Amino acid sequence: MDGLTTESRNQVLRTSIFNMRHTIESAQPLTFYGDYDQGSNRLRYATANNLIIVTFYGTTSKGRLLISARDVLKARADVSRRFRLDDDIKSIYDEIRTDRIIASAISKYRGMRVTLNDPWETTLCFIISQFNNIKRIRLITRNILERFGITIYDNNGMPIAKALPTSRVLAEAAVKDLMGCGAGFRAKYIKEAADYCTNNLDLYAIGGLDYDNLKGELMKIKGVGDKVADCIALMGYGKLEAFPIDVWIKRTLERHYFKNRKKSIKELHRFAEKRWGRYAGFAQQYLYHYGRNLGR
Repeated sequence: MDGLTTESRNQVLRTSIFNMRHTIESAQPLTFYGDYDQGSNRLRYATANNLIIVTFYGTTSKGRLLISARDVLKARADVSRRFRLDDDIKSIYDEIRTDRIIASAISKYRGMRVTLNDPWETTLCFIISQFNNIKRIRLITRNILERFGITIYDNNGMPIAKALPTSRVLAEAAVKDLMGCGAGFRAKYIKEAADYCTNNLDLYAIGGLDYDNLKGELMKIKGVGDKVADCIALMGYGKLEAFPIDVWIKRTLERHYFKNRKKSIKELHRFAEKRWGRYAGFAQQYLYHYGRNLGR
């Protein structure tokens, strides 16, 4: 069963207003390293010591997640936290549905969740994402995982998966080896970020900071600018007021809210804060996915 032993157990999580496909395809960390099969609606991903297989059954309105893992209780907790299943998504929709654009995005991608991931995992994924497309990001991430990842074994001692490497592992990697994974100019930033997050910044100790101070700490990491810091704050720490702005979001906001007038990043941040407030990050993810697919 996908590398799991007969000692594995299953757990079920009930869901409402949840769509796995939209969530996985919306360029969040699991997009980059998880294995998702659209036909079976099944996701396979690894944490530091657990291979987790999640299969969705039902409809967006009402469904269930079947979770399989060696340590199924930890897997259940990880899935619930990662997909933010405790969020009152209906109330969030009511608060961010301010106009026909966001209403259209919610209607089209109803059930898409903003995920909550490991801070280092999120940092690594979004450094790789800079000036990149999803196919290429996934290739680089998978190469790094294969070369430097943490091997996970089943109860019989057989390797069944690899989890993303820790910052310490990549801090000790050679830049040329990271370049060999296809990282290009990002290789230097990956190594420098890994070194900084191993020796200078404890990513797991700063989660209690407010959004502004957290973002400031993240931007001390070389290679982490405004957009990547917001991605990490949003998807690595659950700061739902964070509003990452990349070319797709900038284009979507200018087109639909400013009649194609060019606006600065600072102006767009102020606009998002005023319009969507504490759930700006949710609005961003829907506008991003909507605008990117519309742009295609």
